[in-house]
Amino acid sequence: MSVTSPTAVGPLAAVDMGSNSFRLEIGQVQDGRYRRHLYLKETVRLGAGLDVDGMLTEEATERGLRCLASFAQTLKASAPMRIRAVATQTLREARNRDQFLLRAEAALGHPIEVISGREEARLIYTGVAFLQPSGKPRLVIDIGGRSTEMILGDGPAPRVAESFQVGCVSLSMRYFPDGRYTRAAFRAAQVAAGAELEEALVPFSRRHWREALGSSGTAGAVADILRASGKTDGRITAEGLRWLIERCIELGHIDKLDIPGMKPERRAVIPGGLAILYTICAQFGIEELIAAKGALRQGVIVDLSERLAAGNQASGHDLRDATVAELQRRFNVDVDQAERVAKTAQRFFESAWPKGDAEMHKELRWAAALHEVGLMVSHHDHHRHSSYIVSHVDAPGFSQSQQRRLGELVLGQRGGLRKIEAGLSRELTAWQVLCLRLAVIECHARGEVDASGLALTRLAGGGARLSFSAQWAEEHPRTAYLLREEADLWARQGALLLTLN
Repeated sequence: MSVTSPTAVGPLAAVDMGSNSFRLEIGQVQDGRYRRHLYLKETVRLGAGLDVDGMLTEEATERGLRCLASFAQTLKASAPMRIRAVATQTLREARNRDQFLLRAEAALGHPIEVISGREEARLIYTGVAFLQPSGKPRLVIDIGGRSTEMILGDGPAPRVAESFQVGCVSLSMRYFPDGRYTRAAFRAAQVAAGAELEEALVPFSRRHWREALGSSGTAGAVADILRASGKTDGRITAEGLRWLIERCIELGHIDKLDIPGMKPERRAVIPGGLAILYTICAQFGIEELIAAKGALRQGVIVDLSERLAAGNQASGHDLRDATVAELQRRFNVDVDQAERVAKTAQRFFESAWPKGDAEMHKELRWAAALHEVGLMVSHHDHHRHSSYIVSHVDAPGFSQSQQRRLGELVLGQRGGLRKIEAGLSRELTAWQVLCLRLAVIECHARGEVDASGLALTRLAGGGARLSFSAQWAEEHPRTAYLLREEADLWARQGALLLTLN
């Protein structure tokens, strides 16, 4: 997988809403190279704001909103071509994430996507591989605030990518809550980290890689400390980690943690990060770990550049298209029927919203392509099975947020409309659902359809008109019957009035 970004693509922006820090980067992919235009980082510690019930506290929420509002001002002044904001483990966990996202999107002025752990791992590797290319089999490790990602690869695309729910913020809060550093606390933290990472021992064992890289905050911070203290040239070694842990124990408390190269904002989370990093080096036989140049934010920009290239060039590659094709294969989808429904749904949507958002057109196509994956489970209520699979399956390239939207569309393909009532309050979503349902009806006989038989238009008052001739209705009595039933359903639901004539 290579990025072939056209020279016309301008700077792109990535907002990385991590559990410890929020980052904003504006960069450009051009002629196979990456150039940074701007980089901002703010320690928000969103992950420290999850209470015992898994709810994000108001205090942590306000810290996040203030940071995003500041980023919004920078983005307005910089005016990048496209912006993509992603959120990671804390918002994967937070039970009130939807309420937070509403306020966060208003503060930032852009949509925010919650990405899965494996998708986060894939994007981290994408950033590292693009900024630091190598043909050697490599292990990339990223210790975040509440999760740790481990990825294997030997080129631009990862082979194995996993996320584990242990991070420097969560471990520091649990084992060093009062800011005291003891040998017993470090030992307990290492045991906890080892237990979480034990299932990775076989798939990420030493025989699978020849070099190890550490991405993002913890690895970079430890590399800076070892370099500034004269222990190594920046390489992270077991000996260097043991020295740093012993130094923390000697000093005994966060308030006394005055070590060359250690930034003040890193003190509160350094013990948890050290425990994880030392455990990984010991368990996986890492003799030296090199701080990587790339990270999640660069991976987001590279991935976004690739999507734009796919839209601008016939030869462009959008990983999500390949993912959809693989899911069709895995769940034995009738691809001919899926293609008929997709083409019909797109025809309806393009006639109603010819200048609609490109992503919404793509989402409708993907939903149509996957609307029958649930048939692998059961024919009865297959739309519900399809929706669950689409919403929860590992789908490289897709965020959790986008998968939820696709799952909502797939759920709405048939049956009553009440089950997706919340989504229908959004006008364009209602139109996507309508177009998918009409396509499923027109193609219900699972054979070729006459594209000229039905025409959908958007009325000035906001309703929809589906036009067909009396002759067509006589020739297709069953389809006409289903369309009348459909119009009645929309009339009862009230989100969108469908008129037949």
